[in-house]
Amino acid sequence: MELIDIVNDQNEIIGRMPKAKLYTGPNNHRIIHVLIFNDHGKMALQLRSQTVGFLPLHWTTVVGGHVQAGETPGQAAKREMQEEIGIDVPIERLFETVYEPPHIPGMKKFLTIFRAKYNGPFSPDPEAVKRIEFFDFDIIKQMIEKGEKIHSELIQVMNLLK
Repeated sequence: MELIDIVNDQNEIIGRMPKAKLYTGPNNHRIIHVLIFNDHGKMALQLRSQTVGFLPLHWTTVVGGHVQAGETPGQAAKREMQEEIGIDVPIERLFETVYEPPHIPGMKKFLTIFRAKYNGPFSPDPEAVKRIEFFDFDIIKQMIEKGEKIHSELIQVMNLLK
């Protein structure tokens, strides 16, 4: 059973909860995203598969996930890179932000954003990921403006990268 640290509005740990129960109420917690860029400055995105339970067929960061109980965001980022795309490369912490999901009033997700450089290949889980592609920033912004299916956390991150 995967446990997640629950935090208060100041991002201080106040308890733990099974991941399966995390979204049953406004339980604040920590999330990481790793933005992966290739040598041409393009950013990798993953298209979630149609079989995932949350936001199927939506574009999102190539690596993202929950910080498990007792983990630092950096440890979670390295673990998620291994689990999601099968790589282990150096990461750099970029910034932190708070995301408030509109579908769960009162919840705060404390996002820590990292970046890494990697050209591929990727080894994603085909049950979770339909495909991974590299995009120019301007193309990602156009996708958002056109209303394509983009994970709202990615939209917030992109707005902060301007």
